[in-house]
Amino acid sequence: MKRSKAYRAAEEKIEAGKLYSPLEAVRIAKSTNETKFDATVEVAMRLGVDPRKADQMVRGTVNLPHGTGKTARVLVFANGDKAAAAEAAGADFVGSDDLIAKVQGGWTDFDAVVATPDLMGKVGRLGKVLGPRGLMPNPKTGTVTMDVAKAVSDIKGGKIEFRVDKHANLHFIIGKASFDERALVENYAAALEEILRLKPSASKGRYITKATLATTMGPGILLDQSRTRNLMEESADQA
Repeated sequence: MKRSKAYRAAEEKIEAGKLYSPLEAVRIAKSTNETKFDATVEVAMRLGVDPRKADQMVRGTVNLPHGTGKTARVLVFANGDKAAAAEAAGADFVGSDDLIAKVQGGWTDFDAVVATPDLMGKVGRLGKVLGPRGLMPNPKTGTVTMDVAKAVSDIKGGKIEFRVDKHANLHFIIGKASFDERALVENYAAALEEILRLKPSASKGRYITKATLATTMGPGILLDQSRTRNLMEESADQA
């Protein structure tokens, strides 16, 4: 696979096997961004949990302090006053039976889904379409709610959802390569804090076993997963 000049240049800056502080990793990741493309900055983690066990499932949401850099397209399943409230809050698509049929037909041109509890009986049929994309509304993530206006505002304001997959991997975005270093590190810190808070009591040993930061088109940079405080500082051997 042919790599871009920016990718190869970034690879040369990465020392094999070295664990980088979040600030150092962000600096390298930003350097992978080509001027014509404002890449998304993503983090991937391997957790020391067994997601096959219900008491070790890690799933949650966090409001990134500096947003995601993109405005999510939000679909809301609601009727009457709740539908009107969702539209007023800026929802991109609002409806009930008509939208349910459209999604059931394979339409997925949206980034997040919110539903009122009374419609979940019907929305539940969309599991095969929404489930694989991680879009099924869930009370635990605030996307099954009567307060649809707040849910829409939160998502539009930079709320992200994360969920460990069957291989114990967790992926989430922390912004765009055009963000300044502090914004990206602070977004990472907010997500990390929530992931640590959600550590299952049944999980034994090291919780975060590996963490990597990268831009959409850039190489992975190993993060020092043990760094959970003072994230704006560089590594001890760099200070």
